[in-house]
Amino acid sequence: MMLFGVAWSDGALWFAAALALVIAEMLAPGFFLIFLGAGAASVGVVALIAPGLPVIVQALIFAVVTGALVALGWRWYRQSDRSSADPLLNDRAARLIGKRVVVCEAIVDGEGRVTVGDGAWSATGPDAAVGTTVRIVGADGSVLRVEPA
Repeated sequence: MMLFGVAWSDGALWFAAALALVIAEMLAPGFFLIFLGAGAASVGVVALIAPGLPVIVQALIFAVVTGALVALGWRWYRQSDRSSADPLLNDRAARLIGKRVVVCEAIVDGEGRVTVGDGAWSATGPDAAVGTTVRIVGADGSVLRVEPA
């Protein structure tokens, strides 16, 4: 096949496609294009071993190999242990449960603010005066639920 004035073998085209797919996977990781790249590379090997293989057969090999690789990859991904050493890493409010904090704006009619570290958080709970120490017992989004310590 002539492309850009150069004669390309089918195998070279499949390897070029494989390289492009692997580069695309690196630029936008999604753990999917790598399987398509591996499928294209496998067809490239077959096309080099058996030159003159009809394009429809090459496409069928690509579809079968890629489908098998995607199925195996999906199975591995679902079975892999993705649990975190710190499951609350991105849930700051949940990490605060159990901590003792000081009321910085009086909790009146169930609403107020508490000081957590160097910031203030909205809080709900029983009425409490400024300076009272309370314990965080839960969180609703970024609003902490507190009770007397």
